[in-house]
Amino acid sequence: MTGKERILAALNVQQPDRVPLYIHGINEGPIIGIGRHLTEGLPEPKQFHDMADMEKLKLLDTLFLIHEHFGVDGFTSFEIGHEVELDKARVMDDWGIVYLRSPHGLPVPKGHPLQEAADLTAYRPPAPNRKDLLLLDLARERFKGQVALFWLMRGTFVRSWRLAGMQNLMVKMIQSPEFVHRIASMVMEYNLLQLDMLADAGLDVLVVEDDIATTGATLISPRHFQEFVNPYNRKIVEHAHTLGLKVVRHSDGNLWSILDLLLETGYDGLNPLEPHAGMDLEKVKRYCGDRICLIGNIDCMDLLCNGTKEQVESAVLQAIEVAAPGGGYILSDSNSLHPGVNPENCIAMFEAAKKYGRYQDPSGQP
Repeated sequence: MTGKERILAALNVQQPDRVPLYIHGINEGPIIGIGRHLTEGLPEPKQFHDMADMEKLKLLDTLFLIHEHFGVDGFTSFEIGHEVELDKARVMDDWGIVYLRSPHGLPVPKGHPLQEAADLTAYRPPAPNRKDLLLLDLARERFKGQVALFWLMRGTFVRSWRLAGMQNLMVKMIQSPEFVHRIASMVMEYNLLQLDMLADAGLDVLVVEDDIATTGATLISPRHFQEFVNPYNRKIVEHAHTLGLKVVRHSDGNLWSILDLLLETGYDGLNPLEPHAGMDLEKVKRYCGDRICLIGNIDCMDLLCNGTKEQVESAVLQAIEVAAPGGGYILSDSNSLHPGVNPENCIAMFEAAKKYGRYQDPSGQP
């Protein structure tokens, strides 16, 4: 099977020839650290915006090479080129949200343009720009249908709180619910338009990336989630399905209090299933593994940072043993390959997935 076929089979909760391998997200440092096993001429680890143009091209080529060499079955794309630099410390996206650059990974939202209902009067949301899909276009040309193409789309909650500020948005859910609904509707309309572009560009899998929980509980109540967030994300899921796409729900944290609602919404996959957040893989598999594809769970908080290669291999084997039977499991880390992970442990995860992930008989036992 091709990587694309493998991913799509798993998202259908069917058995492929082996457990698919996927990288949800990866930062510059791990790309360089892993890539040095495969190619020469990589720069010292630094952030993308600090690289020269030739270094950026080399980094991107190395990312593609990692997927090819280790047989990673899905490639993740996202918007690029939609931010402008305000100064060395800050960037602003096309929504008017200001971010503070961080040496530890993604920029942190700090400037929120929609504080009150009156701010909506003069505010004009951006229109999706076809040029922002460049990474998806490059991946499509590089992999030529052999790998499943994923896209990270900011969901209703994350985009809304970035526009309004998280604490302010939570307060407005009680004091000014119409304000929250107007923002959510605006975000949804943008996403629906971009979704049509993505389908035309050859996308296979949409990831609704909408972190809604901490390690202990959801950030808002299940009631508020059902009122202000899920109806808008549900329309994205439904439209994606009409376009023939699969849809994965990404959220860090403990999702048990809203898991039934996520299942009922119709997502095809759930990621990243953080073990430190109570998302025990065996428990989740028993509860809903016949209804949704499970993606992730290899600990990137501690194991991939500080563990030994032998411990990583053992964790991969355990995950495959509990989640792979019958199909419907895609092996990945529990959030991303962030700057703190050990590149050697990432390679150990990739290799163990191949070593232990092949299905042996028609019953689905690996």
